[in-house]
Amino acid sequence: MDALKEKLSIIPDQPGCYLMKNKHDTIIYVGKAKVLRNRVRSYFTGSHDKKTQRLVSEIVDFDYIVTSSDIEALILEQNLIKKYEPRYNVLLKDDKSYPYLKVTKEEHPRLITTRNVKKDGGKYFGPYPNAGAANETKKLLDRLYPLRKCRTLPDRVCLYYHIGQCLAPCEFHVSEEQNDELVKKIVRFLSGGHGEVKKELTENMHEASENLEFERAKEMRDLIQHIEAVMEKQKMTVTDQVDRDVFGYTYDKGWMCVQVFFVRQGKLIERDVSTFPMYQEPQDDFLTFIGQFYLDEQHKKPKEIFVPTDIDADVVSEFLSVKTVQPKRGQKRELVDLATKNAKVALEQKFSLIERDEKKTVVAVEKLGEALNIDTPHRIEAFDNSNIQGVDPVSAMVSFLDGKPDKSQYRKYKVRTVEGPDDYESMREVVRRRYTRLLREERAMPDLIVIDGGKGQISAAQSVLEDELALDIPVCGLVKDDKHRTSQLMIGDPAEVVPLPRDSEAFYLLQRVQDEVHRFAISFHRNLRSKSMTSSFLDDIPGVGEKRKRNLLKTFGSVKKMKEASVSQLQEAGIPRTVAESIKNSVQENQETDSSSKME
Repeated sequence: MDALKEKLSIIPDQPGCYLMKNKHDTIIYVGKAKVLRNRVRSYFTGSHDKKTQRLVSEIVDFDYIVTSSDIEALILEQNLIKKYEPRYNVLLKDDKSYPYLKVTKEEHPRLITTRNVKKDGGKYFGPYPNAGAANETKKLLDRLYPLRKCRTLPDRVCLYYHIGQCLAPCEFHVSEEQNDELVKKIVRFLSGGHGEVKKELTENMHEASENLEFERAKEMRDLIQHIEAVMEKQKMTVTDQVDRDVFGYTYDKGWMCVQVFFVRQGKLIERDVSTFPMYQEPQDDFLTFIGQFYLDEQHKKPKEIFVPTDIDADVVSEFLSVKTVQPKRGQKRELVDLATKNAKVALEQKFSLIERDEKKTVVAVEKLGEALNIDTPHRIEAFDNSNIQGVDPVSAMVSFLDGKPDKSQYRKYKVRTVEGPDDYESMREVVRRRYTRLLREERAMPDLIVIDGGKGQISAAQSVLEDELALDIPVCGLVKDDKHRTSQLMIGDPAEVVPLPRDSEAFYLLQRVQDEVHRFAISFHRNLRSKSMTSSFLDDIPGVGEKRKRNLLKTFGSVKKMKEASVSQLQEAGIPRTVAESIKNSVQENQETDSSSKME
C-alpha cells in the first residue's frame, strides 16, 4: 500500500489512460481521464458502491500513459481494451447480433437471412428488429423476385419453380443478365424503393382487371397488401430519409444503460440496449461505450449520429469520423429523449436481473471465499477422474471465472502413468501436468482448486502442489452422498468439513462446478471408449490409414477373411506389397501370441 501511495503522489494532472493490475500482474481494468491524477486517486479515497469496492480490492498496482488530448486518450483506451480484454471492461462489450438480409455473391445468387456480416462480396441489408421481421421481408421478396432457393443445385426442379419463386437454374439456362436484374430489383426494394414497387404492382393490378384477368389482379392485390403489412410496421419515421443511430443514456447506482435506435431510410427499425457497471465519470463511460460499439462489425457506422446535449459531440465526431449532432428541438430531439426514456425503463428492469445474477455468481464466489477463509476465488479450477475398471483412465478440468464457466480454459487429460483404477495417483498426475505447464508458461494460477472427492483426493493434490511445485493454492474437495449429489465441502490437510448451508448460493455454485466437471469428464471418456471399440489390429501397421482400412473391409467383408487373405490377394485390394507383407506378419504375430497365451 505504501508503494501505491508513493505512485499516487506523482501522477501528472494531464489527460491519459490508466491500467489497473491485480496480484497476478494481470490488467483487470483500463480507463481514461481528462486529469489522470484526480481520476486515479478517486479510486483510493472516499466510499464506493460494492462493485467498485470489488474492483479496488483487487488492485495492487497500476500504470498510466499520458496523452496530449482527451480524444487521444479515448483512442488509446479502445486499443488497450481490445488488446488486454480486462475482466472489468468486458461488460462494456456488446455481444448481440442482429438479423440481416443478404444477397449472396454466387453465379446464381440467393437471398438469405444471416446474423454474420462478412466481407465476402455479398450485399447486406438491415439490421432487422428480429428474425421474424427479416423472414417476413424475405418471404415477400421471394414472391416478387424468383432467385434460386437451394443451397446446392438439385438434380431436378423443385416446388419453388412450380409456384413461380425460382427460375430453376438447376434445369434451365438462367443468364447472368437475368440474375443481375433480379438482384438490382431486390437492392432497390431494400434500399427504400418498395414504394415504387407498390406503385408498379398497383398499375399491373388495374391493367389485369381491365383485361378481365381477375386471378392475376387478385394476386397483385395480395402482394400490395403484403408489402403494406411488412414494410409499414415501423412505428416511427423521420422525413429526411437519412440513416442514423440515435443514442440516449442514463445511470443510477453505479450502473449505466445506453439505448441505441437504428434509423434507416428515415424509419426506426431496431433498438439496442446495453447495461454495464460504471467506473468513470458518466460522460467518459458513455464515450468508451460508443467507441467499442462500432468496433463490432455488426454495427455499421451510419451517415449521422445523434447524442444527448451533455456529450461532447466534437470528440465523438473526430473519433468516429461520423457527423455527430445534438438535436435541440423538434422531432429529432424527441428521438433522443425517447432513447433516453427507454434507457431509464431498461435500467430499472435490469436491476432486478443483475442482482439475481450477481447472487448466483459474483456474490456466491465471495461467500465461498468467506466460508473457506480465503481470498475471493475469482478463478476456480475443478478436476474429476473417469474410468471403468481402470480402462481408458482420463481426467478433465473445468474453469469458472467469477462464478461462470470459462470454456476456453477447459482441458482434457489422458492418464499416462497410472495402471488400474488408482484415483489418487491419477489425480496427482493431472494436477502435476496442469500446474507444471502453467509455471513453465508463466501464466496466472487459479485462486481455488476443487477436487471431486474427499480426504484422499485432497491430500493427493496438495502433495503435488506443495511438495513438488511449491505452490500455495487452496484445495477443497466435494463429497457426494449415496444418491450421487453434492453433500459436503472439505478443505485443509488433514481435511475438515466446512459447514456450508445447502440452500446458500455458494453451495449452489459448487454444485454447478461439480456437475460441469463430471459431465465434461464423462463425455470425454465416452468418446475415447467409442474410438477404442472401433479400433483393430490394422491401426498399428505403418502405411494403413483410414482409407486403406475401409478399402480392405469393403473388399473382404470382415476382419476374419482379411486375416486369411494372402499377400497377393491383399495387393489386389490396392495395397502395396510392402504394406501387404506387414499386414500378414502382424496377423501371424497375433496368432502366435494368442496360442501361447492359451497354453499358459
